[in-house]
Amino acid sequence: MTAIAMQNSGTTKLVLLVSLLASAFLSAAGNGAIPPRRNLIIDTDLFSDVDDAGAIMLAATSPSVRLLAVNVNHPSSYSVLAASALLAHYGHPQTPVGARRPLTASAFFDSWFFELGEYASKVAYRWSGGTLPWGHAENAWDPVALYRKVLSEAPDQSVTIASIGFFENLSGLLNSSADIYSALSGPELIAAKVSELVVMGGEYPSGYEFNFWGDNSSLAAHVVNEWKGPIVFSGFELGANVKSGGPLMAEGPENDPVRAAYIYYTYNTSRASWDPLTVLYAMGGLGELFEYGNANGYNHVAANGSNSWVFDDAIRNQHWLRLRVAEETAAAELDRLFLKGAWSEPDQVASMESGHFDQHFASLPRDRLAAT
Repeated sequence: MTAIAMQNSGTTKLVLLVSLLASAFLSAAGNGAIPPRRNLIIDTDLFSDVDDAGAIMLAATSPSVRLLAVNVNHPSSYSVLAASALLAHYGHPQTPVGARRPLTASAFFDSWFFELGEYASKVAYRWSGGTLPWGHAENAWDPVALYRKVLSEAPDQSVTIASIGFFENLSGLLNSSADIYSALSGPELIAAKVSELVVMGGEYPSGYEFNFWGDNSSLAAHVVNEWKGPIVFSGFELGANVKSGGPLMAEGPENDPVRAAYIYYTYNTSRASWDPLTVLYAMGGLGELFEYGNANGYNHVAANGSNSWVFDDAIRNQHWLRLRVAEETAAAELDRLFLKGAWSEPDQVASMESGHFDQHFASLPRDRLAAT
């Protein structure tokens, strides 16, 4: 065999190998072995509990998530700036942030137990960055306009919304009408674009929980009772005894903002994991940690914010979550992911995949007024 023949033979083998590998990759992807990144919007209060910060870090550092936007449902400007700071630190400096109006300069004070510290202003100042650096909270998007913009540009049935706070933004989306972003009404846009709403709120099968009554219980009732698409609820009981954050505070990098937030808030004490568990489900579904607590029925929120499950065999697109594993096992998984996220480099793959989306938002006017 001549040298040229040998070279051609080697080239042919290389091309064949690359072709086979590409085919195997595509086949694996088609069989679900390599799932597509999940489009996620987080609606958070990021104010009176630090678990919101942990939840945002989980989503921002996960290779399985495309974090489209973060809407803040508490009016504190520190909450909005802290959300932007967290996104920037974890490699999403252009991810848009929406802010409930009117903004205030309120800072958290633990007037119930006098045990917990304030963290949002400190994170916002020390890690200032992203689309809303320190002092620029008013440049945040109107949250309903941001919802409508992001949803209108997403593929049909592709967006998961994780609600880990109050309900003014989501209620506004439900009440919205056609605008410059979409000719669809709020309910029509939700039906077209949202695959699932995941809500941290309530107790199951019945109870009285802060996210439903702590701000405006009528808005919580509006969203839960009027939402027509699939909803999964993460109740108070799910995360109350899943204590996480300790290893992050002890072993995480000193420059990590979520580590600092947990220290500021808990004074080095592990914290309940309501919001991280909610976002973990929103990111990956039931997996090995979760199962549904019901087969049928729907959640009903009363005017005072209490909730009760109505069992109805005709309705099967609403569920509440239970743990399939011990609470200690769930906590260990969260702690593993917290440390992995804190020590990770910014997700360059996510930045590249969403680059066209982020650049489009970066080029828009900064007044962020509601679309008319």
